[in-house]
Amino acid sequence: MKILGIGNAIVDVLCKVDEEFLNKNSLNKSTMKLIDENEFQNLLSNLKIEETVSGGSVANSIVGLSQLGNKVGFIGKVSNDNLGQKYEDGLKKENVKYLYSKKSELMPTGSCLILITPDSERTMCTFLGTAGKINDNDINISDIKNAEITFLEGYLWDEGEPKKAFDKAINNSNKVAMSLSDLFCVERHKKQFLELVKNKLDIVFANEQEILSLINSSSFNDVVNFSRNLKKNIVITRGAKGAMAINGDDVLECSAQKDIKIKDLTGAGDLFAAGYLHGILNKYSVKESLEKGTELSSKIIQKIGARI
Repeated sequence: MKILGIGNAIVDVLCKVDEEFLNKNSLNKSTMKLIDENEFQNLLSNLKIEETVSGGSVANSIVGLSQLGNKVGFIGKVSNDNLGQKYEDGLKKENVKYLYSKKSELMPTGSCLILITPDSERTMCTFLGTAGKINDNDINISDIKNAEITFLEGYLWDEGEPKKAFDKAINNSNKVAMSLSDLFCVERHKKQFLELVKNKLDIVFANEQEILSLINSSSFNDVVNFSRNLKKNIVITRGAKGAMAINGDDVLECSAQKDIKIKDLTGAGDLFAAGYLHGILNKYSVKESLEKGTELSSKIIQKIGARI
């Protein structure tokens, strides 16, 4: 297996909203907020569903890698319920080896309400359900060892059981990549993420805001210096300014594609990671890997949802 993803198994529910809906419900645009099941149902009650799909950040990347012809697997916790079955079926349809045997859990399968505003930004309200309860018993060491790269999701990291799952995966991986996932996620777990980035990870994906927050700086020059000193593969997306990969003294940039009609930014970072990792797994140069990531992220933002 080329790559094994471990992340939140979340069923994405995509809806179009106006700015007023966000304001009325005290939601910060372009961020992810954790909510309970009641709040999820209340928000959804006044909305029209555009699309429902097996989601989660790393799962989106893994599907993208599968669509590019890579042999992939995914571990994510669902319950033995209707959404859990939909989730498993959705991944299998994309030729993803789903390496989790679902059973009846105390909490239902997780779901994420993705609210798309007219400017194509997406605001996420996530009911984690059983997805956030992943533990070390859900991680099979032989599956980890059989993958060239293990790809972890920052959203999933938390003290307790998820941390044990991460530790087991990291300690048995050939190579470890991780996405920092979200600005609020970085701010909640800054000390732990910094420890992972410095000492445990081989490849790190972050956007500009996330990595600035991680190192408590407002200067991108500080980000470059920090990343160069690590001598690891640090990959940073910068929106319209393109993307950058830093590894020691090697600092490579790739421009963003121009004249794109953006419909929905959902999955832009996830598909960028898929393209970049595809390059790394298939012996592309770093520059070519950046270009592949940019190509995929440019494609995904021209359609609704996180599936090319």
